[in-house]
Amino acid sequence: MEFDEPGVFMAFEEKAAELTMNAGSLGFDLEQLQKEKKLKIDYVHIDRSEIQETGEFDLDGLFIRLGYAIDSIGAKRVVLDTIENLFSSLTNEAILRAELRRLFHWLKEKGVTAIITGERGDGRSLTRQGLEEYVSDCVILLDHRVINQISTRRLRIVKYRGSEHGTNEYPFLIDQDGISVLPVTSLKLEKEVSTERVSSGIPALDKMLGGKGFFKGGSVLVSGTAGTGKTSIAACFANEICNKKNRCLYFAFEESPKQIIRNMRSINMDLQKHVDKGLLQFMASRPTLHGLEQHLVAMHKLIKVFKPQAVILDPITNLITVGSVSEVKAMLIRLIDFLQEEQITVLFTALTLNTVVTEQTDEGVSSLVDAWLLVRDIEFNGERNRGMYIMKSRGMKHSNQVREFIITDKGIDLVEVYLGPDGVLTGSAREAQKLQERTGEILRNNAMGMKDREVLRKKKVLEAKIASLQSEFESAEEELNKIYIEEELVKKVTESNRQQILQRRRDDNEQNGGKGKN
Repeated sequence: MEFDEPGVFMAFEEKAAELTMNAGSLGFDLEQLQKEKKLKIDYVHIDRSEIQETGEFDLDGLFIRLGYAIDSIGAKRVVLDTIENLFSSLTNEAILRAELRRLFHWLKEKGVTAIITGERGDGRSLTRQGLEEYVSDCVILLDHRVINQISTRRLRIVKYRGSEHGTNEYPFLIDQDGISVLPVTSLKLEKEVSTERVSSGIPALDKMLGGKGFFKGGSVLVSGTAGTGKTSIAACFANEICNKKNRCLYFAFEESPKQIIRNMRSINMDLQKHVDKGLLQFMASRPTLHGLEQHLVAMHKLIKVFKPQAVILDPITNLITVGSVSEVKAMLIRLIDFLQEEQITVLFTALTLNTVVTEQTDEGVSSLVDAWLLVRDIEFNGERNRGMYIMKSRGMKHSNQVREFIITDKGIDLVEVYLGPDGVLTGSAREAQKLQERTGEILRNNAMGMKDREVLRKKKVLEAKIASLQSEFESAEEELNKIYIEEELVKKVTESNRQQILQRRRDDNEQNGGKGKN
């Protein structure tokens, strides 16, 4: 259908009606394709009990029948399902091998791409006859494995002539949309990165992350013990993404969507409006529903269809129930690589089973993520409070301080803890210490006020004394000036009188001299 190449499906097990019905569950309308001359289904009934073998057996009849079907619609693709039924009537192994080789050569001469299904052989042989894999250009081995009561379908390309191919096992999923294969082990570290930032939805946390939040396309881990608010942080992130008119895909492995929506209303967050607008989609399931590889393939498909800007996994700890720690880590590595390639920001939550700050999570994924937030309990004075650390945040300046993580009916906030002689104080101890500090500050201010008033009074007394002394000094100075002026005045008057007396004496002497001459 995708490449518009007609095909012939020759079935030896299922009748045309059965095949049409079964393929319909995968989303394929074979009946419509037959009407459009894009597909021809030919059922060949072979029953060993109805066949009597006389002489040598060959496939000339099959070649004629298959050749007619190919020519009638100009087929480019052929499927033979399954080859074991075709050769079930043959007991001569030499003839079987010769006819099998002739069948493969004949299909090549017809210029068609042929897919031939066969049963897996016993022991070391890939096929029942032990010859098909040698004459085929490409061999794909299908396996259905059950581990810890969890079944997973896998495929492996055993060989592919003339083409580079992956040789590892890949899980594949069969659902209503067909078959999905995710090459989960062939990813390379050659992704593009972005400098754009995405808000965490908590302003105080953004401030700790350099004021802007996480990098777009990055991976974030929020770990902590039970009840520390990991889901609330994830919900804040989802709410912020949706508030920016972007889409968010939320994989919940512990709580149902309605439960998450109800619980988030208690912290003043309405996620239902984002669900109604189609911006937020929840996918809730127990991890035991599928194996790890099936979960990965299902996530891959949902992400491709929904095309979100952010993905949340809450929590990844539950995945350990369906796989070992190494398997969970390998699965998360592949998921992170895929999301980075799509430039999708992902946030994981993880449960830690101890109260000690460790440098490794139970899933071993802390070294893989770009940012790691640790929320843990701080117990002091009979009270339990939450503290948040930024253990790491690649490529950005971030705070190395502890913040008290507070959840109220108004939302989430981060406040600075009190660092005192007794260590870190949070909760009521922090408030009590603040109250004690405010009381001490008031007392100090009051004491300083009293001292200021006492100084002012003393200043006024001193100023009064200075004014009195200044007045006394001015009086004494004036008295001294008065005495000096009087003395000067006496001197002047005395000198004036002396001069007058001297002048009179001169005048008298002059008069007496004149009389003597006469």
